[in-house]
Order: sequence, then C-alpha cells, then structure tokens
Amino acid sequence: MSKSLYDTLGVSQNATQSEIKKAFRKLARQYHPDINKSPTAEEKFKEINGAYEVLGDEEKRAKYDQVGDSMFGNQNFHEYSRGQGNIDIDEIFKNFFGGGGNFGGGFGGFQQENLDLEQKIYITFRTALVGGKELIHLQNRESVDIKIPAGIRDGEKLRLKGKGKKSGARKGDLFLIVSIQPHPDYTISGDDIVKEIEIPLKTALFGGELQIETLVEHKNIKIPKGVKSGQKFRIKSGGLYNRKSGESGHLYLKVNIKIPKVEELDRDLVKMMEEKLPKDI
Repeated sequence: MSKSLYDTLGVSQNATQSEIKKAFRKLARQYHPDINKSPTAEEKFKEINGAYEVLGDEEKRAKYDQVGDSMFGNQNFHEYSRGQGNIDIDEIFKNFFGGGGNFGGGFGGFQQENLDLEQKIYITFRTALVGGKELIHLQNRESVDIKIPAGIRDGEKLRLKGKGKKSGARKGDLFLIVSIQPHPDYTISGDDIVKEIEIPLKTALFGGELQIETLVEHKNIKIPKGVKSGQKFRIKSGGLYNRKSGESGHLYLKVNIKIPKVEELDRDLVKMMEEKLPKDI
C-alpha cells in the first residue's frame, strides 16, 4: 500500500511527529510562494500543506495508515493533487470515510463512516433458556446458522463480523438484536423464570404430588396441604444462565388453584359443603 503523503514530506513511515513537523517547516519555507517564484512552487506548497494536515495530526495519521492512498482513488498524492486544483483534505476524508463533521483547526473533529448494520431477530423462549442454533436470514438475503448462547436476554446483541456494509477494503459488522418471543406460561424476572401451574382444589386442600413439564424436563413436586393461590415453589437453577456470574437463576412455579364447577360435583358433597364450609373460605 503506497504511502505517498510520507513521500511528499520526505520522511519515513516510522517518523516521529517531531520529525514530520521539522520536515514540513523546511519544505514550507522552501516552496512558499512569497519566497519561491517558481511556476510550480504554489502547487508544491499546497501539496506539502495537504500532507502535513494529515500526518501532523496523530488521529488522522492513524486513519491514513489504515487505508493509504486508496483514499485518493489509488493514485499517489502528487498525481491526485495535480488534477484537483485546490486540495480540500477535509472533503477527501469525508468522502472516503463518510459521515459529516469537520476536522478542527481547519478541519474540525474526524469522524469515520459507520459501516455497521443492525437487524432484529426473534427466538423462542426455550432457545433463550437453553441456547442452540438458529438459521437466520440476513438483510442481504444470505442465510447463516448462528449460535445462541444459553441465558441470552431480550435486547442483547450478537455480532456477525464482516457482515455489515462495505467501503473499499473495509467491512462493517452486523449486530443482531435479540427479541425473545413471549410464552403463554412463562415470564422472565431477572435471572429467574416464573411458570404458572394449575392444581386441583383437592391437591391444594390435602396436598399431593404433581408431575410438572418444564421447558427442559419433567419434574415431580410435592404440594403441601393448604397451599394458597399465588404461592410459589422453587426449582433450583431452573432459570436463565447468567454468563457474567456463571450461575443460573431459579424456576418458580406459581400456583393457581383450579376451582371446579359446582354442577360437576356430587350433589351430596355440594350440600355438605354448603352446610359445613365457613363463610370466609
């Protein structure tokens, strides 16, 4: 990759900022139109100033070191400047890297074009819990398999390197914004998940054992006597995996008591309940 700005100032690519400044001053004095009356002096002076406006600033120099003369249409800086008349370095950088903003001191602050893209993807509640692979159709119509880590959260971003916009040799990244599809039985609360379960009135009154189907397994849980509606039972580490702490939250089973229809009950039982049950139950 040609680095003709360094050639213009007559310094090596490893030159220090002090050496670049010294070389510029020497050449500027040599080719200043007020001193040098040569027909080509003014053109050379502009070329020297253009080179120094980039190399004399560490941030802009770093950007130029990344892309070299590709920002001049793969010409060297001398050839480019000869065909341009007035050299507007600000405009060159803006056109190459995109975006607005100036470069301060004649060109304000440097701003590079953002080549990154974003795309929302939808995953199931179960995939968020246990992870897995998903076939994703990208905006450019490409389809890729991506790995969804266990415990991913709604709004979290996954990066696909090099799948963003392209500008010359540069490629942006594609950020996939995760949206977890709601589940009718489960809700998320931090690292924990909550599942609503319905239990028969008899089990609520006298206790018993229930088999519960979770998203990953079947669990047998014991229900004590006198459980109340809204009461929760914990299944340890059955929640979302937290990649920062390395631990999983819990699964809470929230009880809803199923009240039978009176007309479906034995008549004698209904009569007895009407007579014996306290009024505040």
